[in-house]
Amino acid sequence: MSVSTIGTITTIRRYPVKSMAGEVLQSSRIESYGLYGDRSHAFIDETKEGWNRYFTARNASMLLGYQASLGGVAEDEAAVSAKAEASAEAADKFPPVAVTAPDGRQLQWNEELLQEIQQFAQPELSLLEHKPSSPELLAVDASSILIVTYKSVRKLEALWGKPLDPLRFRANLLVTLSDEDGDEDSWLGKRLTVGTAELHVDEYCERCSMITIDPETLERDPSLLRKVNEELNLSFGMYASVVKPGHVKVGDGVYWAE
Repeated sequence: MSVSTIGTITTIRRYPVKSMAGEVLQSSRIESYGLYGDRSHAFIDETKEGWNRYFTARNASMLLGYQASLGGVAEDEAAVSAKAEASAEAADKFPPVAVTAPDGRQLQWNEELLQEIQQFAQPELSLLEHKPSSPELLAVDASSILIVTYKSVRKLEALWGKPLDPLRFRANLLVTLSDEDGDEDSWLGKRLTVGTAELHVDEYCERCSMITIDPETLERDPSLLRKVNEELNLSFGMYASVVKPGHVKVGDGVYWAE
């Protein structure tokens, strides 16, 4: 590992459906809005506007029990080929989303899935599907890419005093730092090169009740959010916007952009 490397991309994770479990990728394109297809689909309440219209696991933790993948199965199994993505983009449409229910049933992004999720909601929900050409940041919460380091996870785990699954934080990129004495706090306002893409680190991620939900058991533990508030002022992870689209894969170094 080069001494000039800030860190290494250890895990890439995409969430095709907002608030559902996502998929682990070995590689991904980074578009202007973030990982290709990330948060491209969502459930919404059309009586509300802005971010309040999204129906998320904050409303119903059961959503996290459903796992979504783009193109049928995970990209690291080569299901979403470059040819399939090119064909989908030509039609200005993302590849189809496949959803695995908690009991193993295979579902698609259609009315059947909508009716299943509707049972967890009081307002009437609708399906929202963004297009690859959408100028907005799809259904991401802030900037395009959410980055978390394993060092931060271990530090918070020690503060909390309980085992901590990084999945709670729904990061797109998990990074292992090259210098264990380093700290991603120094990244704020700077540019990073990851793969062939360039990112600008915009702000800390302000955490909400989502992190209180165990991604495996779906049980809530409010003590984690209290600890993040007490020790970290609710900040955990970094949001970055895309300066230059490109491609990233597991094992790529993270560098200061020139």
